[in-house]
Amino acid sequence: MRETQQSNGLPFMKMHGAGNDFVVIDQRGAPALVTASLARAIGDRHTGVGFDQLVTLDDAADADILLTFWNSDGSIAGACGNATRCVARHLMTQTGKAALTIRTARGLLHAEDAGDGLTRVNMGAPQLDWAEVPLARPADLLHLPLPGDPVAVGMGNPHCIFFVPNAEAVDVANLGPALEHDPLFPERTNVEFASLITPDHLRMRVWERGAGITLACGSGTCATAVAAAQRGLTGRSVTIDVDGGTLHVDWRDDGVWLTGPTAHVFDGILTPSFLAAHK
Repeated sequence: MRETQQSNGLPFMKMHGAGNDFVVIDQRGAPALVTASLARAIGDRHTGVGFDQLVTLDDAADADILLTFWNSDGSIAGACGNATRCVARHLMTQTGKAALTIRTARGLLHAEDAGDGLTRVNMGAPQLDWAEVPLARPADLLHLPLPGDPVAVGMGNPHCIFFVPNAEAVDVANLGPALEHDPLFPERTNVEFASLITPDHLRMRVWERGAGITLACGSGTCATAVAAAQRGLTGRSVTIDVDGGTLHVDWRDDGVWLTGPTAHVFDGILTPSFLAAHK
């Protein structure tokens, strides 16, 4: 898919990584097409297409592709690991390359074919300073001054991670919104709830900033793995079960690598009338 808006509509792809679902719009060689209003309209699961994040593809001078991520509420997401993996898989299939460089707001990321149909991306080094996460004030990131003793980790976007006895029992729908908007997080936050299965295996559920409950969150999976290793619960290589499947995180010296499945579900076209109504 490499078409831009025409009189007959706007082509898009629907993809997902472990159930974390995306609308992908290739706008290379064309003016920017997506606005906050259009992103919200496409993200509506009743009157649009529906997605956790929308991804736009643009040309990059120093990379194979430039990606921008939009949440379903029309806000910009600074990082999106599963969407990065999905687009990387699409481009590797399209070009025959086994490795790519990808420019995002997070920086220059490296993606590669991990074999067995899996795709891996280096999400960069975790941000472990309160101002980088960011927090509203200095705090111990390993023991935030919030009920439940959470951990804060930045992965190009903020994360607040709770380690709980049983992630399945957490009322994510009620806890997530309040924590997302807690004053400690001036840019809001993603919220993860994780429980230990074995020293190299976690179960995680997530409330995403600007999107709500999702079946997976790539950056959140990375943040949870970093937090677990820092707390001494796991090593730096861990498997994490999310609602939509299983992901693997390897926190190496060169960054946090995220590996998992991807799927190209269908192609579609947004109609001219839909586009005109949501400029």
